[in-house]
Amino acid sequence: PAHSHRPREKSGLETNPRAAGITEAVLWIGFLQWHFRTRGDVMPEEPVLKDFHNIQARDAVLAHDDPVLRRDADGRPVSVWDGVTYTTHPATGERVPDENARIPVYDYPNPRPAEWPEADFVVGNPPFIGKHRMRRALGDGYVEALRAAWPDVPESADFVLYWWHKAATLARDRAIRRFGLITTNSLPQTFNRRVVQHHLTAKKPLALRFAVPDHPWVDSADGADVRIAMTVGEPGEHEGILARVVAESGEEDEGTAVTLEQRHGVIHPDLTVGPDVAGAVPLEANQGLCSPGVKLHGAGFIVTEEQAKQLGLGKIPGLESHIRPYRNGRDIAQRPRGVYVIDLFDLSERQVRNDFPEVYQWILERVKPERDAKAHTPDGAGYAAHWWRFGKTRPEWRRMAAGLRRYISTPETMKHRLFTFFDRSILPDNMLINIAMEDGTSLGVLSSRVHVAWALAAGSRLGVGNDPRYNKTRCFDVFPFPEPDDATRQEIRDLAAELDAHRKRQQEAHPDLTLTGMYNALDKLRAGEALSKKEKQAHDAGLVSVLADLHDRLDRAVLRAYGWDDLAPTLVGRPGGTTPRADKAPHQAEAEETLLERLVALNAERAAEEKRGHVRWLRPAFQAPEGQAPTQAEMMAEQTGKVAATQGGKRAWPKKLPDQIEAVRGVLAESPAPLAAAEVARRFKSARRDRVAEILDTLEALGRAHRTDDGAFRAA
Repeated sequence: PAHSHRPREKSGLETNPRAAGITEAVLWIGFLQWHFRTRGDVMPEEPVLKDFHNIQARDAVLAHDDPVLRRDADGRPVSVWDGVTYTTHPATGERVPDENARIPVYDYPNPRPAEWPEADFVVGNPPFIGKHRMRRALGDGYVEALRAAWPDVPESADFVLYWWHKAATLARDRAIRRFGLITTNSLPQTFNRRVVQHHLTAKKPLALRFAVPDHPWVDSADGADVRIAMTVGEPGEHEGILARVVAESGEEDEGTAVTLEQRHGVIHPDLTVGPDVAGAVPLEANQGLCSPGVKLHGAGFIVTEEQAKQLGLGKIPGLESHIRPYRNGRDIAQRPRGVYVIDLFDLSERQVRNDFPEVYQWILERVKPERDAKAHTPDGAGYAAHWWRFGKTRPEWRRMAAGLRRYISTPETMKHRLFTFFDRSILPDNMLINIAMEDGTSLGVLSSRVHVAWALAAGSRLGVGNDPRYNKTRCFDVFPFPEPDDATRQEIRDLAAELDAHRKRQQEAHPDLTLTGMYNALDKLRAGEALSKKEKQAHDAGLVSVLADLHDRLDRAVLRAYGWDDLAPTLVGRPGGTTPRADKAPHQAEAEETLLERLVALNAERAAEEKRGHVRWLRPAFQAPEGQAPTQAEMMAEQTGKVAATQGGKRAWPKKLPDQIEAVRGVLAESPAPLAAAEVARRFKSARRDRVAEILDTLEALGRAHRTDDGAFRAA
């Protein structure tokens, strides 16, 4: 009806009063444009502009009482480093946090979810603030109040997910008819996707009627180029329209023009249509073998080879165990920097000071100041107390890799999905995903078109470059490996060794050659496109036609290992190994969709086998030396000393569901640290792990338990 276009029918929330006023004016401008477009020269009723106060200047997700200044035990105001102001260290000359640049900390009493005006439809463009930036952007007190008000939103979720969760809840409760939100393109990532999945799989489900998973955008806050996702939700079970960007072209002064390709079907939580890759479940066979590398929390840990020698490497006995070669994603994609890292994870402060005083002073001057400046954050207090150690020392990875002569590594975010062998002496960075497997067959399967297609579909995309992201829980933990015969296994092993050696040999012979350059040329070669001068140089130096031949042979062997030779003619040697299916030729996209359907089915088949007790361990001697392997979360807990062994006898497993729920919650409440499902199940007699896992999921949905980034649970 005509009256629905009037500004009176529109409501909004905006924290900035000035922006709220501007939005109010924009509503009237839009109304007048609509009026003259539909009514011609007929003037609207006077007064033309009315002040309806449609846009309320208040927070859209958090309501609270008046903020109060936080004070310490002595009543003094609490302040923290502002996070942006640095000064120069008098001894090292390097930048360190300026302790004089401080801002006050406020608390927000009585935090609660903000109420929204009654509406039929909700649209919005919430702030693009990732989970890692929330404290700096919003303040400690605000973030703590936000999480207290919304216990059912995971702490690992980005800020925009509070809007998404609120809108989805209203839709499922039939309080609104539809909602449409713009978020960052991290929405399909694992820790954000949990919020989406919760609503799409609930008893009274939400359906996505329209989605664009990845679209260029200019952030209105600072003009930065970002990538966004658009989603439209409606209660019920419906198919939707998935629109993918298949071409982008810059238009001067007009932003970016895009070409969209649409598909119809049920839109999954990972914003895809087709095989439900996001619905694949973790396999026991893969657990305890994959981990990110160490997270430094201080650039001062990194030293050059010359600096390492000055600190005593090669002279002081034992120091070689604590100053080690270091690699990050750029070292793989481009060329190794040749840097080292100071690794003191198993030493006390006193041991470092007594045994390696030069190293102690280096870290004292270059790491400790920044750790101290961030001590006010929940994690920062622990980092400041153990300032000589990495923020994340990854004891679980050290256990996985112990005894191996080499391991497999891939950058978390990279244009081309590549896997390579690292020598055991190399310590990997947090932005590397590492697999504790030294067999060439494993490298071959991971490097094949089969796994790359899976990783591209199961992972997400990140950053302005829109590069694929390898998430271990979705790309590795759920991936069903083949079980080839001995001859095929040896063929894959030999081809993988040849592939890895070829790339390293050519890079050694040509100092300017990068893996990114080699694979850029390979993509062009397979697409039949002319190579640029730079790509031609990379082709010649990297012997890229040989590289292509090795990959083709490997892909055929791996497809044969699965028994899927019928897909080889369409997939092997074709372009687009790192591009979405929507960007490929129809027959190739169809073949890849068939591949993914088969992998999803194989995942379900393996999961069913594992419930019956048959697990196809990838490293049985390590994972299941006595027939039962711990999960990765359990190994982490064991290594960090957070989970105590069960004392005495096991508890009886209750018969009734309510009693089971309370019993599981009781175990979580008693534990000083998060517990994995299997660890909780072992506290009881005859408790099935899958049943305990379901109860833990229920407790999480009810806000009575929180899931950690490692998949374990703690009491709310």
